[in-house]
Amino acid sequence: MQDQPHSTTETADGDRHSEKRGFLSRLRSVFVKEPTTREEFTEALHRAYGQKLFDAQALTMMEGALEVGELSAVDLMVPRAQIEAIDIKEPREVWLPKVIARGHSRFPVIEGDMDDVKGILHAKDLLRLFVDPDYDIRAHLRPARFIPETQPLNVVLRDFRATRNHMALVIDEFGSISGLITIEDVIEQVVGEIDDEFDTINQDKDNIIVVDSEHWRVKAETYIDQFNEFFDVSLHDNYCETVGGMVTDRFEHVPHRGETIEIDGFRFKVLTADERQAHLFLVEKLVSAAVTPLAQEDESASEGASNARAA
Repeated sequence: MQDQPHSTTETADGDRHSEKRGFLSRLRSVFVKEPTTREEFTEALHRAYGQKLFDAQALTMMEGALEVGELSAVDLMVPRAQIEAIDIKEPREVWLPKVIARGHSRFPVIEGDMDDVKGILHAKDLLRLFVDPDYDIRAHLRPARFIPETQPLNVVLRDFRATRNHMALVIDEFGSISGLITIEDVIEQVVGEIDDEFDTINQDKDNIIVVDSEHWRVKAETYIDQFNEFFDVSLHDNYCETVGGMVTDRFEHVPHRGETIEIDGFRFKVLTADERQAHLFLVEKLVSAAVTPLAQEDESASEGASNARAA
C-alpha cells in the first residue's frame, strides 16, 4: 500500500515550524547564561545581531524599548520657548497663516500667556473656517493633557494609549508649562526617526534645541562649525565635519544608545542611534567648557598687560 503524498500546505507548515525552532535554538545559544544586568542583556542582543539572527532595525527597536523606561518627558519634550501655539487673543488673520505654514495636525491654544492653555485645536477643524466665517474655535477645542516633567516615557506612552491623546503639555513642579511632547516623539525613541512631508522644511533650523539652561538636544548631522557658533566655542576634529562624526571618532566605535563621552568641556549622551551611526545627542556643558578663540585672545591680552605692568 502506497503512502499518501503530503500536501503542499503540510510541507510549508513543517518548514515554517522547523525554521522557527532553528531560530529559537540559535537565539537561546546567544544567552549562554541568564543576563543579570541590562549591560549583559544588551551585549547578548549585539551577539545575536552579529550572528545575523535579526537585522539592524530590529536591534535599534529593542535598544530603544529598553531606553524608554530610563528617559522622562523632559528628555524629549519641545521646550516652552519653541512651542508653536495659537494665541486666540490675536486676530485670526495673524495666527491662521502661521498654522497653515507649520503643517502640524494639532496646536495648543492659549490666551495671552503660555500658562493659560484653553485646549488643543485639530488642524482639520480649521477647514470649517472656509465655509463658515463665524466658526467659533473656542467651542471646538479638545481638552489639553498635562503631564509632569518627571513622567517616564513608558508611562507617557501608556497614558497616550489610554486617553487616546497624541499630544501632552509638560509642566514643571510649579505647574507652569515647560514643554510639549507628542506620541510621535516617544515612538521615534523606539523605532527611529519618522519623516513626513513637512520634516524636510528648514532642515537645519532645529539642529540644536534648548532643553534647559544646562542641556541641549543636538542632531548628529549638525556641522561642528554650527555647534561652535551656537556655543561660542572652538571644537575641532581633523577627520570629521559633523558633531556625529566627531563623537564617533572619539568613541572609536559606533556609539550605542545611552553611552556618554566628554569632549572639550561637553558631555554627549547618545539618545538615538542604530548600528551604523548615532542620530541624536543630549549635550551638557560642563564647567570646563571649551575656550573660544575670542576668550583666548582676551586671556592673552590680559597676560600681556599684566607682564607689561610687572616690567
